[in-house]
Amino acid sequence: MFNKNIKLVLAGAVLGVAIWQFVEGNIGNGIMFILLSLIFVFLYFKNEMILLAFLRLRKQDFSGAKKWLDKIKNPEAALTQKQQGYYWYLHGLMVSQTNITQAEKFFKRAIKLGLSMDQDLAMAKLNLAGIAMTKRRKREATNLLAEAKKLDKHGMLKDQMKMMKQQMKKI
Repeated sequence: MFNKNIKLVLAGAVLGVAIWQFVEGNIGNGIMFILLSLIFVFLYFKNEMILLAFLRLRKQDFSGAKKWLDKIKNPEAALTQKQQGYYWYLHGLMVSQTNITQAEKFFKRAIKLGLSMDQDLAMAKLNLAGIAMTKRRKREATNLLAEAKKLDKHGMLKDQMKMMKQQMKKI
C-alpha cells in the first residue's frame, strides 16, 4: 500500500512517460501508459485496502476484513478524509459485534469525517441509534433514527427502522 501522495506522483510520472511515448510516435504505448496512470488516480480516490475489506464483508468474513484494514498503519497519512470515514465505519461494523462502546466511537468518528454515500451514512446513524437504544438513551436514538430515515431514499433500511421503532416502544 502506497501513501496517497505517492500515488499521485506515480500517476504524474506514468503520464509523463505516456507523453514521451506519444512524442516518440509510439501511440499504442502512450495510450497504455495513460490507462495505467488512471489506475493510480483511481486508487488515490478509492483505497485498495478498503475495497478489499468491503469485498470480505460482503462474504461475511469479518476476520478477513479486519486483516485488510489492519494493513493500513497510519490512516491519517495514507487516506483521504472520505476514505478515513469509511475506514472507521468498517471498524465500527466489525467491533459492533463485540464492543458497542468502542463501536459508537468509531461510528461517530466516521460520521464526523464523512461518508460519500447517503446509504452508508444512514446505516451508520441506524447503528448509532441501536447503540443509543441499548444504552437507554431514547431521545438520542429517536433523533438518529429520524436522520437515518431522511437519508434512506431508496427504502433499503425500512424493515430495520420499523423493527427498531417497535423495540423503542418497550423502553
